[in-house]
Amino acid sequence: MESVLKTVTGDAVDAIDPRAFRNTLGHYASGITIIGGLEGDEPVGFTCQSFYSVSTEPPLVSFSVMLNSTTYPRIRETGRFSVNVLSHEQHEISNQFARKGTDKWAGIDWSATANHNPVIADTLMWLDCDIWAEYEAGDHYIVIGKVNEMSSVDWHTRQPLLYFKGQYRHLREVEAAAS
Repeated sequence: MESVLKTVTGDAVDAIDPRAFRNTLGHYASGITIIGGLEGDEPVGFTCQSFYSVSTEPPLVSFSVMLNSTTYPRIRETGRFSVNVLSHEQHEISNQFARKGTDKWAGIDWSATANHNPVIADTLMWLDCDIWAEYEAGDHYIVIGKVNEMSSVDWHTRQPLLYFKGQYRHLREVEAAAS
């Protein structure tokens, strides 16, 4: 294990600066999601870029959320959530849901799944999940959800909103190499 704790130059690793760690991980491009739920009849949600698939049988996905989130405990209470993968036109929605102390759902067109979770209109895709497991890891929870329902194939007509090096990005076609 000690060899893992060495830098490229062979020196022992000191404590990793959180800002430098975040900047380094910012070089990994990711999609942007809104994790949503209903508290009573009111939708709640937050922006999340730490989302990924876990298993196909059973169908499981995961996201990470900070321990000090004020929204996630409200979703946890219901035992279920939705994942809305934002399309490239929805960067303002991402920003809106990332702000604290505002009505995140103001002006957002949404409908409910059969399990009563909010699905935002014009997303790239969506999933409806039950909470399968939750683990505390450092300053985050890792939440695993079992997928109950998902967007149909004809829903998937848009391009994704990407996040890379602290900025929103869009896909572009790779140009064919000259022969």
